[in-house]
Amino acid sequence: MDTSSVSRFLVHFLSVLCLVSGFVSALGQNATIGFEDKRGSLLLASRESHVNIVLDARDWPGVLRAAYDVAVDFGRVTGRNGSITTKTGGYNASAVLNASMIFNVTGINKDWSVGGKKNKGDEEGTIISGTIGNSSVIDALIKKKKIDVSKILGKWEAFVSVVVENPMDGVDEALVIAGSDRRGTIYGLYDISEQIGVSPWYFFADVPPRSRDEIYALKTTKVQKSPTVKYRGIFINDEAPALTGWMNSRYPKSKYGSAFGADYYSHVFELLLRLRANYLWPAMWGSMFNADDPRSQPLADEYAIVMGTSHTEPMVRATKEWKNFGKGIWQWTENNASIYPFFVDGVTRAKPYENVVTVGMRGEHDTAMSADVQTDVLQDVVDAQQKIMNDVYGDAKKVPQMWCLYKEVQDYFEAGMHVPDHVTLLWTEDNWGNIRRLPVGNETSRSGGAGIYYHFDYVGDPRDYKWINTIQLQKTREQMYQAVKRQATEIWIVNVGDLKPYEIPISHWFDLAYDINLWDEKSAPKWLEMWASRTFDTKMTNDIAAVMDKYGSLAAMRKFELIEPNSFNVLNYEEADKILTQWTDLTKSAQAIYDKLSKDQQGAFFEMVLHPVLAGANFVDIQVSSAKNNLYANQGRNSANVLFQRVLDGMKKDHELTSRYHSLFNGKWNHMMDQTHLGYQGYWQQPMRQITPNLQWVMNLDRSLSGDMGIAVERSNASVPGDDKWHDNGGGNLNLAPMNPYTAPRWLEIYSQGTQTFSWNISADPFVKLSQKSGTIAPDGKDVRIYVDIDWSKAPSGGGKTVLNISSSTDYGTQYGMPTVTILLNNTIIPSSFTSGFAESGAGELAFEAEHYTRLVPSKSNNLTYTLLPGYGRTLSALTLSDPLAPSLTSSTAPTLEYDFYTFTRTTPLKSLNLTLILAPTLNTSPKRPLAYVVQIDEMKEQRRQYVIDQKQPKFPVGWEQAVAQSAWLNTTSWGVVEPGKHTLRVWLVEPGVVLQKVVVDLGGVVPSHNGPTESFRVG
Repeated sequence: MDTSSVSRFLVHFLSVLCLVSGFVSALGQNATIGFEDKRGSLLLASRESHVNIVLDARDWPGVLRAAYDVAVDFGRVTGRNGSITTKTGGYNASAVLNASMIFNVTGINKDWSVGGKKNKGDEEGTIISGTIGNSSVIDALIKKKKIDVSKILGKWEAFVSVVVENPMDGVDEALVIAGSDRRGTIYGLYDISEQIGVSPWYFFADVPPRSRDEIYALKTTKVQKSPTVKYRGIFINDEAPALTGWMNSRYPKSKYGSAFGADYYSHVFELLLRLRANYLWPAMWGSMFNADDPRSQPLADEYAIVMGTSHTEPMVRATKEWKNFGKGIWQWTENNASIYPFFVDGVTRAKPYENVVTVGMRGEHDTAMSADVQTDVLQDVVDAQQKIMNDVYGDAKKVPQMWCLYKEVQDYFEAGMHVPDHVTLLWTEDNWGNIRRLPVGNETSRSGGAGIYYHFDYVGDPRDYKWINTIQLQKTREQMYQAVKRQATEIWIVNVGDLKPYEIPISHWFDLAYDINLWDEKSAPKWLEMWASRTFDTKMTNDIAAVMDKYGSLAAMRKFELIEPNSFNVLNYEEADKILTQWTDLTKSAQAIYDKLSKDQQGAFFEMVLHPVLAGANFVDIQVSSAKNNLYANQGRNSANVLFQRVLDGMKKDHELTSRYHSLFNGKWNHMMDQTHLGYQGYWQQPMRQITPNLQWVMNLDRSLSGDMGIAVERSNASVPGDDKWHDNGGGNLNLAPMNPYTAPRWLEIYSQGTQTFSWNISADPFVKLSQKSGTIAPDGKDVRIYVDIDWSKAPSGGGKTVLNISSSTDYGTQYGMPTVTILLNNTIIPSSFTSGFAESGAGELAFEAEHYTRLVPSKSNNLTYTLLPGYGRTLSALTLSDPLAPSLTSSTAPTLEYDFYTFTRTTPLKSLNLTLILAPTLNTSPKRPLAYVVQIDEMKEQRRQYVIDQKQPKFPVGWEQAVAQSAWLNTTSWGVVEPGKHTLRVWLVEPGVVLQKVVVDLGGVVPSHNGPTESFRVG
């Protein structure tokens, strides 16, 4: 590039946006930067001296621009910007690149030196950077054997970083960064920014830079290999109302009515490069990337961003372009005469730039092209597209292309439709994080390879999820690791909605794509620690990581938009209360961290951590409180009204949290939390306004006809007084679930349903232990939950029952008689020979977490075992086959999981033992290999279950909607009569992709819940 070209680039760049870049590469990379003088490390910059970055003026525009960013990043950290020296043919050309124009406009830092000019008393360190073959400076160092680039030569996006002595005249020592191509150099430069403490999210999440007195280059050589995935990108989608509202308030609209232009995309390009990404599908709901702003595509190329278009936008044409520039209907069989030149114009316009061209065709507005699979029609479309690219480019094989097999499009492929081998097959997941299909057989030999289209955000069945982050990092890694093992590494693109709420999963996504070998199945907490260390105060790194790890588990348990009042059970297993307690504890932890952070870090922490935690906890509280309000109102409780008000307060808090978010940084993010999330009504589409769940109000008159005291017990909607049997019996009795020595404490509640204060008292057998035996409750007083436990050493042996007699100081005993609670007891101890395993709770149920097996027996015929996935799923962890490439297995060839358990209940032919495996909602990525497992209890006949059999679109496997809603497949087998005593369950996962989370044994006592019974008493 000559100096005039550089000048044109600068003028164009300034016309788009006078912005300063910010931060980082992938976490987990080898360190080349330090902050203390150790072992003769090279001082690059300090409070008193600046760094000088030396480049060739003919290098790529994106490299030159990235160097400016790094120079300013040094200023952010030390208070003194770096300088830029460019050379052409051995002569300085720094006057051409007077970058102070760019940076002083932003007001970031006025202390900017250019072309090596030193401030008084200034001493500078040197960074030399450039692209092999495009930089005379780098090429000269290679020729002189000052640097060794043999390991990256000709590679994709690789770089070498090394400290070199006497690299050029007048420079004793310099840090040299040589890139194999333009993005390799850019990533090498931004690698420095990350390490010195500037975040890639400096703009989009307001992460403040670290302050350092000195910055050193370590005496080490870093060879950064090519990324795991070639094209790594995001899809900005579902961008209304939040992002569109933000855009409209910030940027002018084009003549076509969209504010999505180069001014916005320059921020996005910068973010992607600092995250070591290279690929973008731009927003498409109401905008046209190329037409709305003609600066956008040239700017993307100057940044070195590869552009694409979505699964439904072929030949580099935005969906909205057809309405504005097309003629006739969007139907190939009826209007190809108009659509053909429309396609020609799209690729002709894109020809000067780096693009991945989408081929194929769908119907209007992201719908199926036809009601049935018409392979001949789509085949004709693709053939025409290949002819167009042959005509425009000379050879279609040289054009990166992809065919996105989204929804019904996959059916065309399965029906035998052929696209050229040089076209990348972009496989998809089910929009809920479960990959539908991966390459099988000779599909891996295609020259175009394969990739994955994934979702962090979605609009569609069974319900939208687009409010805030609900992504569990463990799940993302597990799915994308399968993709890597099955060679789907050409393209990874993830739908990120509005972009803003997904800062953490986006960063994680790109780190996986850049080098997945750095991140194993146990790495999510460690990755979060590193992310927290890079982003916030290192003293609280572990605390921040723990908060976000827990948040990921709770938010992914059931996405917020799918949580309804009865999603988590308020009666059984204390499920709703326990989940709400976890959320409450999480808010306390997050708030405590926020309070300790410096003021300059609190804004970013609120955006990425505190807001989702507080808003998520409040959302769950609203739903659970609504469920309790309805239950309590039906029971006549006065506390129903407290919960009524709690829901209203929660709605107000939701609004206040949104307003707080919008007011950050003087309203910088106004509208970014406009997405509605409360009020879904059995339909996938978002509510148009926030609406409370259904509520009931209990009217207090002068007197309650039922008296003042009410009693309720767990696992039952019944209460006393509350139904006809109260009057028929002249009193009232409720039954608590049976108990044995391995039962957790049961509970009952006493509450006010009248207008007078009353005292209550419980009399019980001496071996009954109560958390509270007496008390007083006012009409507006809190309900009292009493936990019931048994001192089994004093209780009668064998079977029996105990009765709790409850008295009141007012109505009871005079009008109705004394209410009672009856508990069946089984004081039987398991034999001493049972030393490891689980014991039945006494209510006819057992549950075990998958990782708490009694024995794991590896396969004798191969090296297969099970891999533990810590933190994966809804409750604790999960297990899966150790090799994603394993063949289909049997109970003879698969490794064995054994769970010993002891029962006291005898099942009958009419009340069979039912065994439920709770499995991740994964799908069979090999179409002819349904997900399956084999189970056996004792020596009974083995049962093999194929529980996921994918179907043609738009259908998913039977039960899919429920599975993705509850984040689990629940698959049940029946076992007939099982006698009391010791038993062994054997489980064989016989297909890769089967992920076991939990086991539930139902002897007739399991009651409804979202996550299944609490884990049973574990012997040993």
